[in-house]
Amino acid sequence: MLRTLLIAFGIAEIAKPQPVIDACERIGLENAEDAQLRPWARWGARLEGAIFVWLLARRKSKWTPTCVLLAAAGAVLVFVPQPIINYSQRLVYANHDELQSKSWVKPAARLLGVLYLTVVTLSKTGRETDTDDDAT
Repeated sequence: MLRTLLIAFGIAEIAKPQPVIDACERIGLENAEDAQLRPWARWGARLEGAIFVWLLARRKSKWTPTCVLLAAAGAVLVFVPQPIINYSQRLVYANHDELQSKSWVKPAARLLGVLYLTVVTLSKTGRETDTDDDAT
């Protein structure tokens, strides 16, 4: 069920990234109305959604570079979120130095890290039986 919900979220993020970006801005920024998105920000959100769908739809999968990077980003977000918060704001917003983070941006970033780690974990487990195991 969780896998299906996350795949649906990924598809929605691919199709319409702006509502996801708007929600993140409302959660993390005091002055979200002043945020000036860079042109590639929506494509970054779409990429995140595509990674979710790709990893989760594959069911039980091997460790890929994408999976390793998502797990590493998730772990960093959980344990030391500030560097990624700073980097992502510089990457996504033209006026990053004018934006004011809300007090709960770190806990929200940690939750995002948990989400990334959940996607990785779900991508490593599947309900389908492996045909190689059945043959032995």
